Amino acid sequence: MKDMKCYVAFVITLALAFNAEAQSFKFCFNSGKKLKEGCINITTMDRYSTEKGYGYDLYPSPDDKSKTPFFFSVSVPDGNYHVIAVIGSKYRTAETTIRGESRRLFYENQKTKKGELKTCAFTINKRDIHISPTESVHIKQRECKKLNWDDKLTLEFNGDAPALSELIIERVEHVTTAFLCGNSTVVDQDNEPWCSWGQIIPRFFTDRICFANYAESGEAANTFIAAGRLKKALTQIKQGDYIFIQFGHNDQKEKGPGIGAYYSFATNLKIFIDEARAHGAYPVLVTPMQRRSFNAEGKIIDTHGDYPDAMRWVARRESMPLIDLNAVTRVLYEAMGVEGSKHAFVHYPAGTYPGQDSPLADNTHFNPYGAYQITKCVIEEMKRLELPILKYLRSDYIAYDPAHPDDWANFKWNNSPFTEIQKPDGN
Repeated sequence: MKDMKCYVAFVITLALAFNAEAQSFKFCFNSGKKLKEGCINITTMDRYSTEKGYGYDLYPSPDDKSKTPFFFSVSVPDGNYHVIAVIGSKYRTAETTIRGESRRLFYENQKTKKGELKTCAFTINKRDIHISPTESVHIKQRECKKLNWDDKLTLEFNGDAPALSELIIERVEHVTTAFLCGNSTVVDQDNEPWCSWGQIIPRFFTDRICFANYAESGEAANTFIAAGRLKKALTQIKQGDYIFIQFGHNDQKEKGPGIGAYYSFATNLKIFIDEARAHGAYPVLVTPMQRRSFNAEGKIIDTHGDYPDAMRWVARRESMPLIDLNAVTRVLYEAMGVEGSKHAFVHYPAGTYPGQDSPLADNTHFNPYGAYQITKCVIEEMKRLELPILKYLRSDYIAYDPAHPDDWANFKWNNSPFTEIQKPDGN
């Protein structure tokens, strides 16, 4: 079996995945000071281990004066978890950004004065590869170390001077969940400088909804189904949830009898739709965003063939909502311009990142700034469609016009400490 190495790595956690009871934790990061009732005290010596089930992870533990990012993990079973992070420090000013699992963004650039504490609440999905005691998702070799698929919930505290005072993690059963199905333009990218809209969108929504990003680089609609990714999502989905379905980039490159936009592709989209409806969930189709491909007049060249139109046709036939990223990103990229649009994609000169010996010039995949712009396009399309999910939109969201994108020079992003020069699968 080609994925045997991945399966072996998870064998020891199989019993935990299916037999662990729902858990709740309360951690206090006060370096041995007076404890709150029911709180687990965490010091810099508390490193994560499978035996203990919690602790600082992946990167050096912080101290009271540290301004470097840090990670904290807790071993928990599959499910949605409500997190309350009390950020700030009694001893210094701080500025904290919170991400989870594979760099899903929840809060950013939260400033606190010396002695000030601020409460940040969000809901995060945790999963592993197991579908049942005898069946697992066929993940790729490069996914084996992906935080989205392991047996623990990992939170990243980043920013100019991150500070964490208290952390409460509690499993929740009834929160609305939005499942994201797609490819590398949707996936939670683990490493800098890559980023996709699926990992940015949680930042704009309240803790009353949870985004579960099942997308993966290189996937087409049919390979997503064949790998068991949809089947895994269906083990957690419930009535009232959403499934956002974005494919097309990789589907258009498939060849063979019966392959095509209005043949196999439309049929596979129908599988997603039927399964969502059978579980009482709401499916939403999302057309593939444009690639950065300009003609001599500075206009976007369509590169997806019939696939966006096929999705529109399926949406009409099924009387269902469709987010038309293919159309709106044409407006966005042309507003940015031929040169300006490079700031939204992974375009970096040699030496920008460790081990990068040659320039990066990717016209499909986004950096964090670009992923932000795409995310806002998705939300504006939700508004156009008047999707009920908008009742969970955070009050600090500012209306966005793709014809007038945010100025990249004003965009702030604190890099995670991990980078990858290899481009994601797919194009």
